[in-house]
Amino acid sequence: MPVRAGLPATVATVLALGLTATAMAPALADTPAAAATETSASRPDAKALRAAIAGLPDADATAALVRVSGRNGTWRGSSGVHDLVTWRKADPDARFRAGSTTKVVTAAVVLQLAAEGEVDLGAPVQRYLPRLFAPNAKAFREPISVRQLLNHSSGLRPGRSLGTNFAESYAHRFETLQPQEVAASSIAKGPAHAPGTRQEYLGINYTLLGLLIEKVTGHTYESEATRRVLRPAGMRHSSFPGTDRHIHGPHNRGYQAVPKPGGGTRLVDVTEWVQRDRFAGGDMISTTADLERLTFRLFSGQIVPKPQLEEMFTVPSHIEGATMSAGLMRYRAPDGRIVWVKTGSRHGYSSVVAATRDLSTVLVYSVNSTDAKGEDRNPVAQRIVDAALRG
Repeated sequence: MPVRAGLPATVATVLALGLTATAMAPALADTPAAAATETSASRPDAKALRAAIAGLPDADATAALVRVSGRNGTWRGSSGVHDLVTWRKADPDARFRAGSTTKVVTAAVVLQLAAEGEVDLGAPVQRYLPRLFAPNAKAFREPISVRQLLNHSSGLRPGRSLGTNFAESYAHRFETLQPQEVAASSIAKGPAHAPGTRQEYLGINYTLLGLLIEKVTGHTYESEATRRVLRPAGMRHSSFPGTDRHIHGPHNRGYQAVPKPGGGTRLVDVTEWVQRDRFAGGDMISTTADLERLTFRLFSGQIVPKPQLEEMFTVPSHIEGATMSAGLMRYRAPDGRIVWVKTGSRHGYSSVVAATRDLSTVLVYSVNSTDAKGEDRNPVAQRIVDAALRG
């Protein structure tokens, strides 16, 4: 769908997408479809949260779904549209591609296996996946521990992908790249640096963890993650689509803004997409309610035994500048509180789970970002975070 002049784009969006001062047409900020809706306004920051998601769709997002919970009450809000053809109001219970929030589930499965004595977090991953490393064993003489995969300090290089930019990826969006291929291509490149010396956030770490889960249990990653995490957490609307390109059940369409040769942008529907290569690092479809349930039950020790749960709140102290733990990232809110966060992004969809360890504040959102894989934080998402975590 074309974009015409209207609402101004932010500076960050201009830099990230090459946008001119444009917005989607027609501008629907005053229509019922774009007005924010909510089921509760008991949060003290309800006014700020309403303002954060007001006026959608705009140049940055077509919809936003937000849940804030904790000791100060709850707030539920949604804004925007289901799609840019019918302009129906966004479904607040919609399913979406959860991206890297999948890693929280994967980390939980590995930590359960550690609690059961099936996996040693300090042991080399080479012990569990010897055939994977065998073709390039000489390059990996220094072992990579399972814990280093969990906290992104393995030193592995990225594996093969189906494109290095949006245009390439979109052209191959219905093709299947198996996790084993992704992992093998990474190992073939050799390590980027010695394990445990620095953190570098890469999905390949969780690709290997997914393969480790399969090797140790003898079952597919998807079945183990469902049995061990999704069902106990009450995540009834979450799933792993694998080679299925569709999001089944209620969902809002996702779009990517693509620069036009003459200036401005057009929006490409990216809802249908095979995510098999994302595997244990990003293949999950979920809802904000499901991710909220996961956060509460995980942090309260109902999914992972508390001794192993400590791994999720432990950042390696020997690595300068480290912020990542097992499946999460440590973030200091403006008021000084420590919040544990996991972001996720697939084209058309950006999501977050964030919570203080004591669950006094829990934030979950899904934003239908028009540049979900861009380097800059989506302005709508930033407003949500600022409103929810202002203290």
